[in-house]
Amino acid sequence: MDSGETGQKIVNRLIIGAAYLIVITIWSTTPITIKWSSDGVDFLFGIVMRMAIGAILSLTITLLVYKKISFNKSACKVYLAVALAMFGGMMPVYWGAQYISSGLISVVFGLTPMITGYLAWRLINEQSFNGVKIIGSTAGVVGLIIIFAGNIAFGENYLYGVLAILLAVILHSVSAVWIKQVKVDMPAISIVAGGLLFSMPFFITVYLVFSPGLPEIIPHKALWSIVYLGVVGSVVGFVCYYFLLKQLPASQVALITLVTPVLSLWIGHTLNSEIISTSIYIGTAFVLSGLALHQWGDVLLKKVWKKRSLYYG
Repeated sequence: MDSGETGQKIVNRLIIGAAYLIVITIWSTTPITIKWSSDGVDFLFGIVMRMAIGAILSLTITLLVYKKISFNKSACKVYLAVALAMFGGMMPVYWGAQYISSGLISVVFGLTPMITGYLAWRLINEQSFNGVKIIGSTAGVVGLIIIFAGNIAFGENYLYGVLAILLAVILHSVSAVWIKQVKVDMPAISIVAGGLLFSMPFFITVYLVFSPGLPEIIPHKALWSIVYLGVVGSVVGFVCYYFLLKQLPASQVALITLVTPVLSLWIGHTLNSEIISTSIYIGTAFVLSGLALHQWGDVLLKKVWKKRSLYYG
């Protein structure tokens, strides 16, 4: 291997690392800005404006850089898969954000690697889903139950809010595995542009059906949150996410959610004065422990077994 090839590998790793950090930062700040984007305006207005900004920006960049956007059969399959994540994964989040804290949104999304890992195993044979992973997944579910039980006093809508986020997690995971299954070689910005283009009719239809009307005044916090989500959340974040999804296994990309719950809880508590109950702390610990076991349990078990074998000869 020559030095040029080694240098290229180092550059690629740095790019992947940078994309990973960008996605962690964006996903950690997205829940609280989703709540802020509905401050003084209907949540449907916030999400439609966000996606419209993202669609216009990503399509403009795609056409400027690549001169066209592909609509062949494989590309359209990818766009549909992305639209599932954008519409199916985002609409429940915006609705649920009315009833639960921004930090808890990220905690529930912490279940993504387990659901993604299971689906990747069943649908594309990406990895095994053995006993250790099942134990990790069970710990994550137990953590969610603890959060449910400890905060039931918040009311019926609290439960519906958490269930809405859980639905978003499932659809987001299905989308990630579906994209990996298609295996199409396309620039990440083109994937985002096509996905937003395919998802916009669904967002507009929902907006017209429920007819919340246009706000007379958009508070500054809501306005800048919508702009941030449209530019950074919908374009930069998704471009980096789909870039990582092409470079890494789907379950490894989903591991980002091991970090974001803790950051989101801290951000929500610091910037939005959100209360973090004891049950949320305990439930989050279970979710994160389950994620760690799901991801690294096999490796740890093999090391322990190897040391045991060496010790006893």
